Amino acid sequence: MTASDNRVNKNLGLFGHGGSGKTTLTEAMLYAGGAVTRLGDVEHGNTTTDFDEDEIKRKISINCSLAHLDWKDTAVTVVDTPGYADFVGDAISAVRVVDTGLFVVSGVDGVEVQTEIMWERAVAAGAPRVIFISKLDRERASFERVMKDIRETLQGNIVPLFLPIGEEHDFSAVIDLVSGKAFEPSGPGKSKEAPVPDELSSALDEGRDKLAEAVAETDDSLLEKYLEEGRLSGEEIASGLASGVREGTLIPVLCGSSTRGIGIPELLDFIAGVFPVGEDLPDVSGTRPGSGEELSLPRSKDGPLCALVFKTLADPYVGKLTYFRVFSGVFKSDSTILNSSRGKAERVGQLFHVQGKDQSPTPRLVAGELGAVAKLSETFTGDTLCEKDKPIVLCPIEYPAPVMSLAVSPKTKGDEDKLSTALSRVSEEDPMLTVRRDSEVNQTLISGAGETHLDVVVEKMRRKFGVDVMTEMPRVPYKETIRRKVEAEGKHKKQTGGHGQYGHVFLRLEPVGRGDGYEFTEHIVGGAVPRQYIPGAEKGVAAAMDDGYLAGYPMVDMNVTLYDGSFHSVDSSEMSFRMAAVKAMKEGFAKAEPVLLEPIVTVEVTVPDQFMGDVIGDLNSKRGRILGMVPKGRMQVVSATVPLAEMSRYSIDLRSITGGRGVFSMESSHYEEVPDHIAQKIIAEARKEKEES
Repeated sequence: MTASDNRVNKNLGLFGHGGSGKTTLTEAMLYAGGAVTRLGDVEHGNTTTDFDEDEIKRKISINCSLAHLDWKDTAVTVVDTPGYADFVGDAISAVRVVDTGLFVVSGVDGVEVQTEIMWERAVAAGAPRVIFISKLDRERASFERVMKDIRETLQGNIVPLFLPIGEEHDFSAVIDLVSGKAFEPSGPGKSKEAPVPDELSSALDEGRDKLAEAVAETDDSLLEKYLEEGRLSGEEIASGLASGVREGTLIPVLCGSSTRGIGIPELLDFIAGVFPVGEDLPDVSGTRPGSGEELSLPRSKDGPLCALVFKTLADPYVGKLTYFRVFSGVFKSDSTILNSSRGKAERVGQLFHVQGKDQSPTPRLVAGELGAVAKLSETFTGDTLCEKDKPIVLCPIEYPAPVMSLAVSPKTKGDEDKLSTALSRVSEEDPMLTVRRDSEVNQTLISGAGETHLDVVVEKMRRKFGVDVMTEMPRVPYKETIRRKVEAEGKHKKQTGGHGQYGHVFLRLEPVGRGDGYEFTEHIVGGAVPRQYIPGAEKGVAAAMDDGYLAGYPMVDMNVTLYDGSFHSVDSSEMSFRMAAVKAMKEGFAKAEPVLLEPIVTVEVTVPDQFMGDVIGDLNSKRGRILGMVPKGRMQVVSATVPLAEMSRYSIDLRSITGGRGVFSMESSHYEEVPDHIAQKIIAEARKEKEES
């Protein structure tokens, strides 16, 4: 496929829950269009778009993948997206760059969680939507049941465009309600007209009436004709379908079987005839770099270049491969462009069309096309690429915050640098992954969308970058403090022959408000501690604060005052006063009623109404305090404060409680005292660990 021909370019994303049949539908479309010569199968790991080793091993889509086919006079780009929550990042990226969302719903399982979530994102993005009911040849499949589920669950003016002939293993053909004809497969990419069974004639008439009524409601002139004449012509219905899909006022439902090729040529005809091209959709909006002035560009190849990066692949041998969508203008190979998001010029080499894992060179890509380029050094997912003299920055792609973290360390001593490089590369290609060094607990943390997501990241580091890592749950950054004001004395005296060591201090320890931190002051009168030794005493205080007392966690929220002491004219030194201060602090901690503090996070959980009681009960069992509940559409938002120690596996718990329908976010709030019975366990474990090490 080249950009120089006169064919129409259309692109679409396949969205839906994992296992709904997106990858198999992609394969069926490619096979029907002649882009592949055999029908790949997910179970056998030989599909075009699931080519990553982890995808083949797990039999699920992990990355979004591109595939191309030609159908009649239309060049079609398909973006096959992951359907599991742990890999939702690539599906979110795809929503931003496709012109139409084709939502795949299993004819057996109906509307599932990720279908709902991605539907809401598509609605928010203003993307046209079409539904395809798959797997109607499977046992327990039911078109009527799934249609009812779709209408009850998803928003919009939803109307069937196809009706199935037969159910489950007897499913053999589809009826096109526009033409009133039935079609059955007659070879790869082909179908032939089939008779409409007598028992479906009334369903056909009723379906055509409902379709005409739904189409009429999208256009005033069509509505007027429909009310006057009670019917619309096939041409008027087709025209109304196209405008209704484009404007999002009509959501047609098609159906079929990917494995048996039923309804696939008819789906491709619908894509070629009805799906919008980019130029039919609203202008793409952005801002001028530096000023923030709002700008917009028509989605036309005649405009200035504007492209959005939606995926990055890091390969240890090939380098970085950058996937992008051209929204405006023409993107040419061997050119220089501006990364306006970062203010950096990029030298562009060869551009590619992408077919699964394969790339084919192309001299240019025009508005509406998706492609890739290798070895852009300054460009990452979400960046805008444009012309230097006509800069624009598109809104970056927004991803959900990570919900689960793991601590990672290299299995082999000395592999720290290799681990750092691997983490940097995998985080480049995965916008849902964050990597940070937590100095409080001295761990490197990776955070992502769930347990499976992080498992795949760890496996990828081993396979692609040769780094084996050990993982554990992140340590909780406990702290310690005191409850009462005390005074303490510390004396360090040592005679070793020649000059000895002598330092002597009196310290006052006072608790302050939670979160007020630590402050050192001195009120020495009469030179009891000479000025040159006070820094040593302050260093000793700071060292003792860092070492803690109960379990080795840092002391916080207190004022320490040096108010008296004594010195020796020969034996005193800064180090002696440091040692004396450490002794005084330990004595003071013992008398000041030390307590353990734990971090508290504020949590917002968004769940359907029916799960609210279970979610609240679970939060209460985690020592949470419910702050309130606020309705949000069909959902409820529960706010609570919960100890961080109870939240390490909450993404797994919430998914189990709500069947994947609940989402949550959390942020640090404050510290509170740990209940005594829990504190004793933490202290005992910390002391045991210290003894063992």
